Amino acid sequence: MKTMKTVDVFSIGELRQGNNDLIRDVESGGLALITVNGNPKMLAIPFNQELLENGVNRSLALHLFKAELLTLTQAAKLANLTVYDFLDLIKYTDINVVNYSSTELDEELEAGR
Repeated sequence: MKTMKTVDVFSIGELRQGNNDLIRDVESGGLALITVNGNPKMLAIPFNQELLENGVNRSLALHLFKAELLTLTQAAKLANLTVYDFLDLIKYTDINVVNYSSTELDEELEAGR
């Protein structure tokens, strides 16, 4: 298993050998990518309230944006929303739209003066 931020990658061989990490990942709300011969073949996403409320595209967009694997614009496009509507969707989650360290924030604020 390889880790890409919050998306774990499993080979089909690992799953055949009884690797239970996939189940644990999905149960904990994580995404998992399953590969065959190194090529992506399947994406496992948690079947939870977020998925039921938002649908597959929006739920996946939220997960990938939170994992910093998609930009805001890319996530909005995946969710079939405008950027403004995606921002409206995000406000009901625990996802930070701006993710600056205190040093980066100080630099941005200083640059804006």
